[in-house]
Amino acid sequence: IDNTHIAVVGALPDTLPPLSSPDFSLDTIKKLAPTVLAVTLFALTEAVSIGRSLGARSGQRIDGNQEFIGQGLSNIAGSFFSGYVSTGSFNRSGLNYQAGAKTPIAAIFAGGLLMLIVVLVAPLAAYLPNAAMAGILFMVAWGLIDFHEIRHILRASKQETAVMAVTFFGALFLELELAIFAGVLLSLVLYLMRVSRPRIVTRVPDPRLPNRAFSSDPDLPQCPQLRLLRIDGSLFFGSVSHIQEAFAEIEEKHPDQKHLAIICQGINFADVAGADALVQEARKRKARGGDLFLINVKQGLWDSLEESGALDEIGPNNVFQSKTAAIHAIFQKLDKDICERCDKRIFQECQSLPLPKAATNA
Repeated sequence: IDNTHIAVVGALPDTLPPLSSPDFSLDTIKKLAPTVLAVTLFALTEAVSIGRSLGARSGQRIDGNQEFIGQGLSNIAGSFFSGYVSTGSFNRSGLNYQAGAKTPIAAIFAGGLLMLIVVLVAPLAAYLPNAAMAGILFMVAWGLIDFHEIRHILRASKQETAVMAVTFFGALFLELELAIFAGVLLSLVLYLMRVSRPRIVTRVPDPRLPNRAFSSDPDLPQCPQLRLLRIDGSLFFGSVSHIQEAFAEIEEKHPDQKHLAIICQGINFADVAGADALVQEARKRKARGGDLFLINVKQGLWDSLEESGALDEIGPNNVFQSKTAAIHAIFQKLDKDICERCDKRIFQECQSLPLPKAATNA
């Protein structure tokens, strides 16, 4: 090898690492904490990415929590044998899958075989060229690239395309862990942008549908005293501003709609800021002679409102589990003089009122 100037892997240690206790001193923990945080995020991200990539190919469901637990236990055990931070390997996992591995037993056999190689075959590695090892690794890595999924992402989502592009080019020009950090950070920012602007639509009964089911058709007439809204998204500090802007816009454009009913079927929970936003809106509505009502409240949202005290401010009697019961109760609070002059008659309860004077004279 020396005569041909071919770079080789070199001789491997022919003994296993000794059992020893890691240093748990406070000084060591303080010194390593920043690096440990970065390496941990990188290791867990890589492990889950590998699992999901192979799970998508094999049709298996990957439990990220179990993966995290397994990675943690393996690193705790490895620390007693002077081991580096361990995580999943793209090359080994891909090679294992291509070889037909079906269960974790394959990884156990691979680890046991590696121990035998270290002890028995270590001297032979001295003659293994780096180019040969690199070729094997590149072949395995190339097989892990899912070009079909890449094309699917490019067609389906601009945001996911941006995350993929940032991670890809980051891996080319930066350290691998920095590339993953950049991809994770961008993905988190885009997610927060989405959840901070929940979908808010007006709902009205549609006479063209069976049982006058609710619709979001903007051309349908609305009740002049009641606005029905559906919010699809959680009420948390990041989305409060967007929701309050929607409330203010309704109040500005439709000041006569003093009552507001929110269909909460798409709301899973509310934090303190979200609950306070509902309380503030309820107070505004009551000050104008109206009220705030909640319909189809999920258990998670109910618990959040109850724990924060917002439920008492809104009023338990203003919370309904069905639209039919809600409309029937809210109708009793509407100004009947306005109802009698109204020609919309969008609710079933409106049919019991006398016809508007203009219609009667006609």
